[in-house]
Amino acid sequence: MVETLLATIVGFSVGFLFAFLKLPVPAPATLSGVMGIVGIFLGFVAAKALLGR
Repeated sequence: MVETLLATIVGFSVGFLFAFLKLPVPAPATLSGVMGIVGIFLGFVAAKALLGR
């Protein structure tokens, strides 16, 4: 849980820094893009669980 919280804080800080410096965000700029990445991760986890690897 601590790792997830730290990752969220670091991600927020990096996003804030990119916006402050007026740089393009290094991640999908829409919720659908972010959900695509979440879907890829969930598919990977599901495949590992079902295939036993």
